[in-house]
Amino acid sequence: MTGRAVAFLVPEGIDDPARVSGGNVYDRRVRDGLGAHGWHVTTVETRDSSDAAAALREVPRGATVLVDGLVALGAPGALVEATTRIRVVVLAHMVAAAFPDATAETAVDECRALNAADHVIVTSRWTAEELLRRGLAASDRVAIAPPGVDMPSASSATGSKEPAGLDILCVGVVAPHKGQDVLLAALDQLEGSWTCRIVGSWRPFGAFASSVARDARRFSGRVRLTGVLDGAELAAEYRRSALLVAPSRVESSGMAIAEARGHGVPVLAAAVGGIPDTVAGGGAILVPPDDPAALAAALDGWMTDPALRLRLRAEARSARAGLPTWSATVAAVSRALEPS
Repeated sequence: MTGRAVAFLVPEGIDDPARVSGGNVYDRRVRDGLGAHGWHVTTVETRDSSDAAAALREVPRGATVLVDGLVALGAPGALVEATTRIRVVVLAHMVAAAFPDATAETAVDECRALNAADHVIVTSRWTAEELLRRGLAASDRVAIAPPGVDMPSASSATGSKEPAGLDILCVGVVAPHKGQDVLLAALDQLEGSWTCRIVGSWRPFGAFASSVARDARRFSGRVRLTGVLDGAELAAEYRRSALLVAPSRVESSGMAIAEARGHGVPVLAAAVGGIPDTVAGGGAILVPPDDPAALAAALDGWMTDPALRLRLRAEARSARAGLPTWSATVAAVSRALEPS
């Protein structure tokens, strides 16, 4: 590789429709967009640390490599070694050490990988601040590239008119850090004629997803787990929904939240990580994380107050103008790839 060439090391299966995640979507948009900035991208999918180490050894001396944070976390030793001969940029979608189940080994591996990198790209201001607070990266080596939003046309976005039903939507991989179990515990406390759809892959956290599916059965069809939806199917869910709920325990930015705002859908979310920044501009209610009672109270307030629903929808609609674009995201990544 010579000139403006970059090898992009990503987890295996980023194009697999059954493994849709925010990180995979982001990686794909970066991969597909860097060509417009003059980069020749060679994408390397890695299954494990051995794959990652081998891929890093294949990068020619003096070249640049962009490494997804999950890949970097799995092969910190190989990444440290690689920095002696190539320029390494890590794309950190999250702070692994911030997860409740993070081990001491996880924190050490993350520290080794990120401190060795020449540059670190993060997806939110909160992530950048968290890396600095934890001593995982120096401020002059961190660039922020928030995920973009594919804006629907004004005619296809949800309008200011309140939807006929109280249809709740939750989008994200079905996983402990996304908090779908918190949402079910909150819904268990509610009356009313609401419905809820939980959209997301079951594959990465199968045991947790199966537990959520079992718990959802007690709602007699009012809660439905759809699995992965993409493209037109997911857009249709946003259009029919009156509210997006994001009950995350950990969240760097919240791509589903931004997508909901692009459709003019208001948001009820946990005040954790980068979510407060993502909903800046109105159209959202924030509650403490991992607190079913607080989430239930907020849902009840939203369901029983038509004026609140209309106000939130109007604010969400207005916030669409300030949402980031994917072209801006890719441009920020391209700048970070340039040698300083």
